[in-house]
Amino acid sequence: MARGKLRIYLGAAPGVGKTYGMLSEAHRRVERGTDCVVAFVEHHHRPRTEVMLHGLEQVPRKELEYRDTRFTEMDVDAVLARRPRVALVDEMAHTNIPGSRNTKRWQDVEELLAAGIDVISTVNIQHLESLGDVVESITGVRQQETVPDEVVRRADQVELVDMSPEALRRRMAHGNIYKPDKVDAALSNYFRPGNLTALRELALLWVADRVDEYLTEYRSEHRVSKIWGSRERIVVGVTGGPEGRTLIRRAVRLAEKGAGGEVLAVYVSRSDGLTAASPKELAVQRALVENLGGTFHHVVGDDVSGALLDFSRGVNATQIVLGVSRRSTWQYVFGPGVGATVARESGTDLDVHLITHDEAGKGRGLPGARAARLGRRRIIWGWGVGVLGPALLSALLVGLAPGVGLANDMLLFLTLTVAAALLGGLIPALASAVVGSLLLNWYFTPPVHTATIADPRNIMAIAIFVGVAVSVASVVDLAARRTHQAARLRAESEILSFLAGDVLRGETSLEALLERVRETFVMESVALLERAGDVAPWTCAGSVGPGPSKCPEDADVDVPIGDHMALALTGRVLPAEDRRVLAAFAAQSAVVLDRRRLQEAADQARALAEGNRIRTALLAAVSHDLRSPLAGIKASVSSLRSDDVAWSEEDQAELLAAIEEGADRLDHLVGNLLDMSRLQTGTVTPIVREIDLDEVVPMALGGVPEDSVDLDIPETLPMVVVDKGLLERVVANVVENAVKYSTREPVKVSASALGERVEVRVVDRGPGVPDEAKERIFEPFQRHGDAPRGAGVGLGLAVARGFAEAMHGTLDAEDTPGGGLTMVLSLKRAPGRGPGRGQEQEQERGQGQEQGQERHGSGEGAAVRS
Repeated sequence: MARGKLRIYLGAAPGVGKTYGMLSEAHRRVERGTDCVVAFVEHHHRPRTEVMLHGLEQVPRKELEYRDTRFTEMDVDAVLARRPRVALVDEMAHTNIPGSRNTKRWQDVEELLAAGIDVISTVNIQHLESLGDVVESITGVRQQETVPDEVVRRADQVELVDMSPEALRRRMAHGNIYKPDKVDAALSNYFRPGNLTALRELALLWVADRVDEYLTEYRSEHRVSKIWGSRERIVVGVTGGPEGRTLIRRAVRLAEKGAGGEVLAVYVSRSDGLTAASPKELAVQRALVENLGGTFHHVVGDDVSGALLDFSRGVNATQIVLGVSRRSTWQYVFGPGVGATVARESGTDLDVHLITHDEAGKGRGLPGARAARLGRRRIIWGWGVGVLGPALLSALLVGLAPGVGLANDMLLFLTLTVAAALLGGLIPALASAVVGSLLLNWYFTPPVHTATIADPRNIMAIAIFVGVAVSVASVVDLAARRTHQAARLRAESEILSFLAGDVLRGETSLEALLERVRETFVMESVALLERAGDVAPWTCAGSVGPGPSKCPEDADVDVPIGDHMALALTGRVLPAEDRRVLAAFAAQSAVVLDRRRLQEAADQARALAEGNRIRTALLAAVSHDLRSPLAGIKASVSSLRSDDVAWSEEDQAELLAAIEEGADRLDHLVGNLLDMSRLQTGTVTPIVREIDLDEVVPMALGGVPEDSVDLDIPETLPMVVVDKGLLERVVANVVENAVKYSTREPVKVSASALGERVEVRVVDRGPGVPDEAKERIFEPFQRHGDAPRGAGVGLGLAVARGFAEAMHGTLDAEDTPGGGLTMVLSLKRAPGRGPGRGQEQEQERGQGQEQGQERHGSGEGAAVRS
């Protein structure tokens, strides 16, 4: 039996119209005569979606009982018995009620596909398993309902359902997605423009990657090696020279001319290690291309042209941008150059752009690494010119110009010796001098064709020839080696200068410095090792690359740094001349490590200084706030003890009430001061356990008038893992602060579950707090606005946030829709506790979503955080 086909409507966000689009497709297929049924569709009481169900056959749902409540799920057996051609299954990431045929709805879909039934389904981008962490970092909501990416990737068709954030928020405001009482909370939290824009970008990128995968698979299956220009990818070849910035900017302009253009800057380094390219310039060009939206790639290859072409074809590039050669005219004797070679070998599928620049034709020296190791080809040419060249020259002179004279013959042979020195170095030049002197004696010194020299003057001439040839070869070789050394020293000085400046400015972290070592010397991994003593084991202070060495003995290259530290590299053995620069890197690594530790010590000292500042501010702030209640208590007590006045019972009661009020104020102030001191010294140790919020929150409201708070704590709320005493103090401080500023209506205290967290929201209708002051109100001794002096020392919210964080929770301030301030206390949910999953799903389907909570459904009605 052939497997059914899967079509998925992928939503960029809840409410964009996935279910509506799926039902529209079903109506089109029914009109064409396709046997199409609704296996499970959730309309979430949206009128337009509910109307779309009319005219479609619906398979009856299966009823299940869970924790004394009845729920409905898709009846897989009924759908299999009905065997339609196409089945509509909504909310693919949904978790089924315990006792269902499968745990997840996507497993139900897999079963229908295996039975040969085509399925049309829906899922939101935030419910893809691989994007869970990314979505949580953007929206603050942890998705509990997920579907494996592979399930969606295997779909035969994936259609993106998208909508601009502004249009989606208008739909929300018009009541087309949630009920009116949920709109304000949704718009100010999950459905913020930034959240929707980020989710939209995630969806577009995911679908674009999927399209690339389809294209790659097709080209692989059909063995298509030719580049397809479905998307403009422009490769920029940079050499580390100043012209690289011009090339990058030109490539970006080319990419902007087409939709979705991509720029990839490539630097090809030779496999023999350190090159003459300026690391500082490469770093600047890397930053430039990344700032312009491109990527930077470091490729190793001795054949620069071949490496560029291989990389370009590997990424399915359509264009290559190269700069006009910086070579002088005479340097073309060594070859046509990279640009000409790439243009010749690119074929018809790659466009090559040669860009003019200010450095064109100004000349460039031979790279230091290439001069240090001439390469097999140059050595062969040197030996060929030095050994075969004199033989060919002798044949030409004997056959074509036999009477030019011995002096001219010697000059021609000397020219070959110099050429051999330039190409192959000293040894081929010496061989050329020896071979040339022998040929001169045999063919051109009378008597010819014998080893005998009749004229003593000719003996002197040949001896002078040999001496001059050896001297010239030595000088040429020495000049070449000095040129190489100068180029290499220039490269080393540029590296060291940039390294020293970067490190002294404190702009390089240890990992970044080690990564620079790895790239500069083309190594696999680099590790900075240290130990406490001569016999202590080695520990890794920092490393980059796969499989770093655990000790210096295991590394291919190790550089000691003092007695108890070493830099270990793996990948290949470096020549001695490279170790000089490597030693500088090693020393700077130790400096960076020391600076990092000094920075950590400075941070600790700064924390101690902050504690001293807090204590100083404490003494200054409480001088009045502690005296006021003490003065009131003393006055009342003195009055009661006075024998001169006969106090009535009412007067005595009033004085006693004043004493009690002053003592309460004093106790509250001292309690906050002690709590702040405990937080500053780090002595708060919560004793956490699982409790119900309705056991703690009502007790925390004892210090405020009964009619000033509207409490809403659902009985089905999950338990939380907290310290009961600390939680009571947090809620009390937050509520007292809200009651102090809320004058229009009672403060609302509500709680709701949100994934693995439980939120307590304290909503007031006071004057509110501007955005720039929302974090400042949590600092010690801060009172927003013109709060009266007797309102406290400004520690209540600081203590509340400190206690919340001690319990691994958070306390943040948000604007209340319509005016006011909302304090959001987020606490850790107890594992395995709380209402049944089925009950939560019923709330999701029948009642919408609670304010500030994402329910388990994965359709348009899910994923709202207030």
